[in-house]
Amino acid sequence: MSSSPQILATASQLGPLLQAARKAKGMTQSSLASRIGLSQSRVSHLELNAHELSVEQLLAWCSVLDLELAVGLRGVLAPYSGKSADW
Repeated sequence: MSSSPQILATASQLGPLLQAARKAKGMTQSSLASRIGLSQSRVSHLELNAHELSVEQLLAWCSVLDLELAVGLRGVLAPYSGKSADW
């Protein structure tokens, strides 16, 4: 998997990205499942149907795979500083 940021525009792009990241880490679906509290069959299902992932599941998945989730305006990709915004 590339170390450069991957920009997703649709939910259908998320599953293959998560699967590729898992494989790049040398993890099986079973090993990932045990780390995020899901069954292997659920991990398999979610890799094919990523639109069903909850935000909590997605963040846990990203944590285990050392992925970072960033949200920003289209066309502008800036690194997250870790500082909270003044709302």
